[in-house]
Amino acid sequence: MRRRGARATLCLLAGAVAAAFSACSEAGTPGAPTYGYEVVNVYPHDAEAWTQGLAFAGGYLYESTGLYGRSSVRRVRLETGEVLQERELPDDYFAEGLAAWGDRLVQLTWLERRGFVYDRATFEPEDEFSYASQAWGLTHDGERFIMSDGTATLRFLDAKTYEEIGSVDVFDENGAVRKLNELEYVGGYVYANVHPTDRVAVIAPDTGEVARWLDLAGLPKRGGFRPAESQCLNGIAYDEAGDRLFVTGKFWPRLFEIKIVAD
Repeated sequence: MRRRGARATLCLLAGAVAAAFSACSEAGTPGAPTYGYEVVNVYPHDAEAWTQGLAFAGGYLYESTGLYGRSSVRRVRLETGEVLQERELPDDYFAEGLAAWGDRLVQLTWLERRGFVYDRATFEPEDEFSYASQAWGLTHDGERFIMSDGTATLRFLDAKTYEEIGSVDVFDENGAVRKLNELEYVGGYVYANVHPTDRVAVIAPDTGEVARWLDLAGLPKRGGFRPAESQCLNGIAYDEAGDRLFVTGKFWPRLFEIKIVAD
């Protein structure tokens, strides 16, 4: 596996889960409520993985790792953190968000504005596409892809052509919520890491309104490590069949299964 250069010192980019929210007041009330978490399980994670995208499908984690000269797409065994399969990107691409949809893996790149489509079983390239903005995170709702670009905007992409078909601006009671990063679709909402914080916005995709916040502060301590300032929380994956929510961060040696709880 390629290991090139010293670890980056800057962050370069400036069911139970549903049930936990069912008692929440209606989305859109002033002051979206904030929820905490409980750690259910702690798993090993490659501490050399600059996590940019995370997904769960068919019993495996799929991960997009970033940085120039180190970007890749991977299949990972959850329980051990073992990288079972990997495809490296050319050195002039900085990998970003990743989504698993059926037999496809779709991976974005940051400034290169190029997306790659792989066969999920073989990692063989199937297609490429372009987009007009930067790209940070990617997920889907079963009908369309949903992409973030580091602003307060979520962009919707056609599931077959990957062309942009719409967008929505994300906001809460304080105004626009910017620096939306890694995404995951869970129970009708888009979960978005807000870079470079420990907070996750839970967004109603049709309106862009933040319905709830998740405060994941202190997770590294639960895993027995202390990340550098640059090694921010990034990476959300949801196992729909098992109703399990996973989170990790850039260069984190642990991946966490968490349960969302009211503070």
